[in-house]
Amino acid sequence: MTTLTIRTAAAPHALDADYVRDQLVARTVDVNGKTYHPDGEFVLYWMQSSHRLEENWALRAAIRTADRVNRPLVIHQGLDPSYPYAADRHHTFILQGARDTARDAESRGLHYQFVLRSKRDEDRRVVDRLAARAYVVITDLFPTAGIRERVERFADRVNCRVLAVDSVCTVPSGAFEKPEYAARTIRPKIAKLLDHSIEPVADALPRVTVSGVLRESLRATIGEGGLSLLPIGTMTDADIAAAVSRCDIDHTVPAVSLPGGSVAAADRLTAFVSRELAPYADRRNEASVNDGTSRLSPYLHFGHIASARVVREARATGAPSASLDAFVQQVTTWRELSYNWCLRTRNYDRLEALPAWIRKTMAEHVRDPRPVRYDLETLESAQTHDALWNAAQRELVSQGVIHNYPRMLWGKTMLLWTEDYEQARSWLYLLNDKYALDGRDPNSVGGIMWCLGLWDRPWGNKPIWGGIRPMVTSRAKLKFDVAGYIRRVGSGSALPRDPDDGLLL
Repeated sequence: MTTLTIRTAAAPHALDADYVRDQLVARTVDVNGKTYHPDGEFVLYWMQSSHRLEENWALRAAIRTADRVNRPLVIHQGLDPSYPYAADRHHTFILQGARDTARDAESRGLHYQFVLRSKRDEDRRVVDRLAARAYVVITDLFPTAGIRERVERFADRVNCRVLAVDSVCTVPSGAFEKPEYAARTIRPKIAKLLDHSIEPVADALPRVTVSGVLRESLRATIGEGGLSLLPIGTMTDADIAAAVSRCDIDHTVPAVSLPGGSVAAADRLTAFVSRELAPYADRRNEASVNDGTSRLSPYLHFGHIASARVVREARATGAPSASLDAFVQQVTTWRELSYNWCLRTRNYDRLEALPAWIRKTMAEHVRDPRPVRYDLETLESAQTHDALWNAAQRELVSQGVIHNYPRMLWGKTMLLWTEDYEQARSWLYLLNDKYALDGRDPNSVGGIMWCLGLWDRPWGNKPIWGGIRPMVTSRAKLKFDVAGYIRRVGSGSALPRDPDDGLLL
């Protein structure tokens, strides 16, 4: 386990302080073990998952390195149409975030560039060519969304060292070197390090600036593949929509009203901690209202805001301890348990990665008769007999999110309506990753795998469920205003209820 020297800062730490060094050691992975490129012209930060400049540990590592070797820093971000479930929804949110990053970089005097690859057959080696000119490449340590695999392939191809840095977790991920078994095992470890890990850092600008000559040569390097820099910082919402419309992606999943970016994330955090945090303990399971939860998950997924900032600002409100603790547990314990699982478990989203007792109970009950079976089209279009499940699916499709409590029911119910556990698992990921703004996130993975029993204990032995904890919509009215939630989302229509549906519930 990585050791952190714990101390309390009277003022924000300087970027070159021992505190920053210790944090970076606990957050950094050497991806390829190759040497630094002594003739490299610049340090390259390849921004992939932490789409912000504020409290970005990978950026901090890049600035420290650039200053140490007396070279300029280049921040590069790209977006292409080849990721799974690429659609207007995700593209728009990412581009809105990139616009904020570009404007922030200009105000700070940082060199930030953005490349949008619209077509699948366009140049795919922009970062390779930039890496050929770099002293080192520093990127984000992110185990899902295909980023880890992409970085590993890239690191194998290029001739310079590639470092990946965790800017996701509040407590450095390197503090936990093995998969944690449950929230109860990671919670006390996080609690021990949390105060130390959220101490503020006074970020500094790189000492060496990017010259005009280097800017032009970077444009030329990008242009070798027929691409060009996108002037994202000056683009309007209409410009972004037009750019998205030209991309080779799924245009049937539209953008949603929730705006992306660090500005919107900060506004949402302010609104939550000032008005909605105090009653959080009582209202967080009440799905009939919009303001019971933080709704920060999409922003945390795309790295538009740092979790440490979220925790600090929540603590500064003086909210009741029950609400503050419940919220901080969501931001830290559950998010970082999921990140730890995905980082330390290669097949993190597969049934074979589940504990032995779950695989055993699934094997024993895989052929149990299901009360009803739906095909994927019926599920995706929210046309089941269950009005509550339909409402959760409609919220996902129309808004890109599902309220926390209905989301658990949404996932658990899939076990009752599909052919087997593998089909349930596969369809849960498909629907989640296609429509959710926080899809393909470690937290999404953790939520789906929890529905399949992960981090839980055996709960008896029931048909279909076996030892997996059951959750059923027929009992949801004991937890929240189901009718109010359905009204909030929109009632839609449901198939007639199967008279036998209650037998297993």
